Amino acid sequence: MMAAGSASGVIVRLDTVDSTQTVTFALAERGGADRTVVIADQQASGRGRRGRVWQAPARSSLLASILVRPRLPQGLLATLSPMTAVVTAEALGRVAPRAPRLKWPNDVLVNGRKIAGILLESRSVASSEPVLVIGVGVNLGQREFPPELAGRATSVALETGRAVDRDTLLAALLEEFDAWRARLEGEGFAPVRERWKSLSDTIGRKVTVDGVSGTATDLDADGALLIDPGDGVRRVIAGEIATDEMATGDPHAARR
Repeated sequence: MMAAGSASGVIVRLDTVDSTQTVTFALAERGGADRTVVIADQQASGRGRRGRVWQAPARSSLLASILVRPRLPQGLLATLSPMTAVVTAEALGRVAPRAPRLKWPNDVLVNGRKIAGILLESRSVASSEPVLVIGVGVNLGQREFPPELAGRATSVALETGRAVDRDTLLAALLEEFDAWRARLEGEGFAPVRERWKSLSDTIGRKVTVDGVSGTATDLDADGALLIDPGDGVRRVIAGEIATDEMATGDPHAARR
C-alpha cells in the first residue's frame, strides 16, 4: 500500500483488493479524512449497482473510490451520484478526444457504449456519522470484451486507438470532482442538473424503468428521473433502465 498527499486529501494506491469500496469504508471507520481516494490495479470482488460483480484485467481500468464526509442536506446526498457522472464525463473529455454522454442513473457512454460507471454507497461509521463512498470505474486499456459485452462496452483505447495513463485521468477526475462538489455545496443541485441534462443520452427518449414506460422528460431537483407515460409525469428514483435503442444493467462494462 502506498499513500500520497494531494491538494485536497490522501491518495491510497493498492495492487489487488477485494473492492476499493470496502477498503475506503474501512479507512472511514478509522477516521479517514474527507476526500481520501483509494485506487487499485485490480479488484477481486468489485461491486456494481444492485450487488453485481465487476471484473476487468489488471491495470486496464481506473478503479477509484472517494470518501465523502457530507456537507450537504440529507435530501441532496443522492445528487452526488449524477454530479460524479458529470465529473467523469468532463474528465474523460479532457484527456480523450471524444464526447461522453450520460445515461441515467449513473452510466457514462461513448458512441452508445458504456465506458464508465459510478456507485454511491452510504454507511454510518463508528461515530454514527454517515459517510459516503463514491466508486468510479473507467475502462481505459481494454482492446476487447467478452462476446456478451462487445456490443455494449467500450474503452478509451478502443475509441481513440491509444491508452490514457491512469494517473492523468485520475488527476483530471479529482480536479473536476473538487470543482463540481464546491458548486453543489455552494449553489445547490441546479448547475449540476443543467450540465447533466446537456450531456444526457436519456432525456427525450422512450424508456422503461422497472415497469414504468414513457418518455424521459427531465431530471428532478433531487436527481430522480421524470417519465411521462402519457397520463401524467411519474418520478423514478432508482431502477434498471432500458431505452428504445438499448438496454442497460450491464454488470461488467466499466464499473458499478
